[in-house]
Amino acid sequence: MTVIALTGGIGSGKSEATKEFAALGIPIVDADVIAHELTATKQPLLNEIRHIFGADFIDAEGTLNRAKLRKHIFDNPAERIKLEALMHPAIHQRALELLADNHQKFNPPYQILAIPLLFENNRYNDVIDLILVIDCDENLQLKRALARGNMTEAEVRAMMRAQTSRATRVNGADEVILNNESITEFHEKIREIHKKFIKTCIVSKYI
Repeated sequence: MTVIALTGGIGSGKSEATKEFAALGIPIVDADVIAHELTATKQPLLNEIRHIFGADFIDAEGTLNRAKLRKHIFDNPAERIKLEALMHPAIHQRALELLADNHQKFNPPYQILAIPLLFENNRYNDVIDLILVIDCDENLQLKRALARGNMTEAEVRAMMRAQTSRATRVNGADEVILNNESITEFHEKIREIHKKFIKTCIVSKYI
């Protein structure tokens, strides 16, 4: 089972990249998607969040107020550590389950494991074969993140500071896709690296 970790800073284009890999038939296991599923209404982790951070972060319908919690943890680094200690093990366990399921059901040439905080923790070192970093200019990161409309500039900048630096990500990558141009050019780069990954996986079967 070949697993390629995909990572990058906020606004770099990770989500667009996973969409394109999925369109090419590659299974995607996304840590952000898993995090949302684990904290959906009536999920057990919501009780843990309520216990650790208080009921103010859960609304009357039992839904997590993600924007409020996000602001809280980036205003209070110690609180962010608490949340990561709760979430990261659960996300890791579910990611491994999904990777195994995909391998058994589809036996794909490779899978994409999308992890925004790949370099911030080492839980996945034993499962990944290659690291693909989606990179872009930091001013463009900020512009794209603000265009989503769900975060202020101060929140985006705080998230960028909390993440591993751009240089560290690039230096730790096996492959880098620079996403400073149009979406058409970005998709073409993904298709080209997909071909490279396919060839690498085919060759590795005979070595």
